[in-house]
Amino acid sequence: MTSPRPAAGGGRVLGVAPERLGRWLDGVAERHGAFADVRVADDGSLAVTCADTTTLRLTAPYGWTPGPAALTTFTAAAREPRRTAVLLVRRGRWAVGVFDGPELVVSKVDARQVQGRTAAGGWSQQRFARRRGHQTDAVVGATADTAARVLLPHVPGLVALAPGGDRGLVSEVLADPRLRPLAELPRLGPLDVGEPTKAVLLTTPAQFRAVRVHIVEPGERAP
Repeated sequence: MTSPRPAAGGGRVLGVAPERLGRWLDGVAERHGAFADVRVADDGSLAVTCADTTTLRLTAPYGWTPGPAALTTFTAAAREPRRTAVLLVRRGRWAVGVFDGPELVVSKVDARQVQGRTAAGGWSQQRFARRRGHQTDAVVGATADTAARVLLPHVPGLVALAPGGDRGLVSEVLADPRLRPLAELPRLGPLDVGEPTKAVLLTTPAQFRAVRVHIVEPGERAP
């Protein structure tokens, strides 16, 4: 489960792992009473109202097709393994991987030195900025090379791309013409990650597979 954070309009937003969703909903029902109303909202999310008027809004990261028993159908769809590409890049380091559900299928993590900031001014500062810009360009190019080599062969089986890190650098990488098939995949929400290491890459399914839940208890509604 991802850490809860305040939500606009009251309540809080958190992410729940698909495998834990059923048990988590059971716990909600125990605390707030039976689900008095379950319906599919216009945006495709699932709206649930508990006996004590607590409301839940569940959003599936990959979407879903509603069925007669909406809650059961939603939970089953959330647990279905989906093959997802992950692209993480920050200045000087990048990581790419393909996940089948939560399982890593293939990956590559690499790094290239980019100079830090300097307090020097004048021509020295300008030379430094040019050098740093060239190094950043090299990182973008190297990341695109890695993504082309590791991710592109898996594109036919992919259902989504989960990007993370520096959004500007991610956009530059995906602008590489070779990566057009990757860039055209449905895009999941940006991942909140630190330096793109192998350990960080392995934690990303907890974010991109999580069911987004907006829960509002009776005393949390905005006036």
